[in-house]
Amino acid sequence: MQATLKDTVTLQGVGLHSGAPARLVMHPARPGHGIVFRRTDLSPAVDIPALWDHVTPSKLCTLLDNGLGVTLSTVEHVMAALAGTGIHNALITIDGPEIPILDGSAAPFVDAILDTGIARQAAPLRAIRVLRTVEVREGEAFARLSPADHLEIDFEIDFTDAAIGHQEKRLDMANGAFLRELADSRTFCRASDVEAMRRNGLALGGTYLNAVVVDGGRVLSPGGLRHADEAVRHKMLDATGDLALAGAPLLARYTGHRAGHAMTNRLLRALFADPTAWTWERCTPELEGRLPGAGVADYARPELAAAFAAE
Repeated sequence: MQATLKDTVTLQGVGLHSGAPARLVMHPARPGHGIVFRRTDLSPAVDIPALWDHVTPSKLCTLLDNGLGVTLSTVEHVMAALAGTGIHNALITIDGPEIPILDGSAAPFVDAILDTGIARQAAPLRAIRVLRTVEVREGEAFARLSPADHLEIDFEIDFTDAAIGHQEKRLDMANGAFLRELADSRTFCRASDVEAMRRNGLALGGTYLNAVVVDGGRVLSPGGLRHADEAVRHKMLDATGDLALAGAPLLARYTGHRAGHAMTNRLLRALFADPTAWTWERCTPELEGRLPGAGVADYARPELAAAFAAE
């Protein structure tokens, strides 16, 4: 069945790239509503659906556009949190042009969702089943969707900085895997890129506390890494959020090699451009049990991790 929030959730912070303060409120929504963002700093307020065909090209984040020039940036972490907790319907109000970065991961969004609770709705859930392989490439980078009975993510990165280097990870996203494995992994960058980004008006809200900054073999952020392979885990977190813009859970294997936000969106566009590559499928209880949000509604995140560790 579809699901929404039991109550409103409020988070405040600054945008990673704009540096602008923002207050975000997640509201419950009716069945079939989907995920919709509302810019309340504009008069009148403007709604932007969280869908793949509303993504516009942007550097280093996922940027939504309402089609009339009103945009909202850096939506990938909150979208990942919603997908990972199995929230299908929510109205998210935001009083600025960018989602707050918080600690650089999806964990604060996940914690807030689980603290307020998840409400099942009396409406059937549909998933998108990928029927045949679709792929996009750019140089050595590629992203691919291929048939699978649940969402899998397989990601590989390769950086010259020894603190990151070559990392790869494959994960079955069913039954709380996002919460256990990916949610707390933070966005990252190289120290050599920070000055260049700021010259281009980016990373104005970035600090060592909301991003992992590396310099060669050193991790400059206090406390070091949360996981030895935190970088590839964060890329998988981003992919989870960007794939959630399909508008429904995906039954597919996503493979990313040096892929990023723009490439994942190109992949969704390629998928939906080919009606023979996908189909709608109504979720049975057995199929619903293989979705990312299955089994997480009754836990807070630390309790969830402890419960699965004990199994």
